Amino acid sequence: MNYVLVGRIRKPQGIRGDVTIELLTETPDAIFAPGARVFAGTADGDLSRDPADPRNPDSRHELVIESVSPFKGGLIVKFVNIVDRTAAELWRHRYVLVPMDEVEPLADDEVFVHELLGMHVQGANGVAIGNVAGTYDLPQGLTLDVQTTKGSVLVPYRPGLVIEVDRDTRVVTVDIESGLFD
Repeated sequence: MNYVLVGRIRKPQGIRGDVTIELLTETPDAIFAPGARVFAGTADGDLSRDPADPRNPDSRHELVIESVSPFKGGLIVKFVNIVDRTAAELWRHRYVLVPMDEVEPLADDEVFVHELLGMHVQGANGVAIGNVAGTYDLPQGLTLDVQTTKGSVLVPYRPGLVIEVDRDTRVVTVDIESGLFD
């Protein structure tokens, strides 16, 4: 089963185990609803093993949502499994995922953020530029860290610079006339 990133736990909020969540989904009301469950994972979209059963390759750490409230463009979430601030501290900067079949299918021109990692980057003329080594959610928006033979180049993920993303061939086509790659 494949999973998709839906949020990143930023930090604890208060003393009762609440955490702040940076949203990585456009449908937070459906995913972060009381009673729903999410799974601990990595930035690559892989599940983390349950610490209570670390040797079992099929183990997974499931978190059940108790309550949710909006907070500075994200959410404050109380999970049933996280009972106090000490436990919440252990979740700082971890990702939460849901099964891919539980989210709305993507439109043809959409891509999940974790799918961008490792994609090949090329110019509109087909010239190879490098690979996506990372993504950053900056105040200006999503930015791709493209590793080239000359080093790392940060490419804002916006129309005009990113021309096309082909999920099947795993290729990101960018405008090389922008001057970013000179």
